Order: sequence, then C-alpha cells, then structure tokens
Amino acid sequence: MDNTDIKHIDRIALTRHTCKAYDPTRKVAPEKIEQLKTLLRFAPSSVNSQPWHFFIAHTDAAKARVAKGTPDGTPFAANGGKVKNASHVVVLCARTRLEDAHLAALLAQEDKDGRFPTPEGKEMQNKGRSFYVGLHQNQLQDVPEWASKQVYLALGTLLLGAATLDIDATPIEGFDAALLDAELGLAEQGLKSVVLVALGYRSEDDFNAKLPKSRLPAAAVITEL
Repeated sequence: MDNTDIKHIDRIALTRHTCKAYDPTRKVAPEKIEQLKTLLRFAPSSVNSQPWHFFIAHTDAAKARVAKGTPDGTPFAANGGKVKNASHVVVLCARTRLEDAHLAALLAQEDKDGRFPTPEGKEMQNKGRSFYVGLHQNQLQDVPEWASKQVYLALGTLLLGAATLDIDATPIEGFDAALLDAELGLAEQGLKSVVLVALGYRSEDDFNAKLPKSRLPAAAVITEL
C-alpha cells in the first residue's frame, strides 16, 4: 500500500487495525515520533484552546510508570502488556481548568505566529475565546469534560497519522485514571488523564491483524441530506 497517495486515503482506514500485541524488540524511529508530536501539537481544538498536555513514555521505566494504571487483578490488567511492550505510549491529558495564564500564552503565541493582521483582530480573538471559556468554566462548569472532547480530536489525528506512517497503534480507555494521575502527579499540574495510545509494531501474537475488518454498511451510519 502506498500511504502517500492522498487520493486513496480511505485505504488507511480499510487496512489499519487496533493492535492487540506488540513486538517489544521493534522501536519506532525518532523521526517518525517527531512527526507524531507535530500532529498532536497542531490538532484542532475549540477556539484554539489547546486544553491538553501529552506525556510520551518510551523507556522501560517510563512505560512501567504508565502501566501502574493497569494493575494485576483488575479489569484493566489486560492492557498492561500493550503498555509495556509498545515502543512508545502517549498519555493524552486534559486541563481541568483554563487559567488566565494559559489564555494569555495562547494569545501571545498567536500574535507571534502572525495570526492578527490588526490589533482589532487580536482583541476579537481574545474576547471570543474568553467568552467560550467563561461559558464552560463559570456557567456550564464542565471544563474537564469540554477539554476531554478536544483531547479526542487530538486522538483521532494521532491514530490516522500513525497509520499513515505504518505504525501500529492502540487507543486505550481501559486503565485506572486515578492511579495513573497519582503516579504522574497530574492533579498538581491541573491535568487529568483521558486516554492512552500505545505505538509500535505488531507481534505474531496480534490476532486482530489476521482478521478481516468489520463495520456496518455505509447506509446504516451515513445519511446524505
């Protein structure tokens, strides 16, 4: 498959799969990890709020820390092997609050990057984003949930990017977030873990790679208006 053929990007969706077992001897090349970091940084988010932080574990010691969220004797234990044997594991985290300092940093970066041709444009962006952040922070009081939705946009970007680079991946919600958050000291950083992604290359034990993909027919899930 030629993954560079953007005219047939749907072939990536037709051939990628969720990896069930990793070959611990195979590592993702650093240059590919750098590309995935770029995809994470530039993922879309509501009002460019970027309410996230991404931890990337690649050493055995770092992956062992992440694996503490999949302790033996719990329903999450089955994911421990994926975390430990993958080349890299990404912990995608959401901010629990959007502080003024974060909003100021966003605005300053946008200004530096040339997003505002006029001072009025900068003020409009600041007012617009502050309005929606205030809506979620003060009225709806659902910032962690709102931020988590943005994290899932980054997740989708990461999964498609990994498949494009011929990297196997596994999105993992099955972990004890409280244990992992405590291990990484996330609460003190104003963060909470949302989802993990294991990255690497399948082993011969990956039964899912040998099975055909299965989805409902297009007519069952897509309606053209």
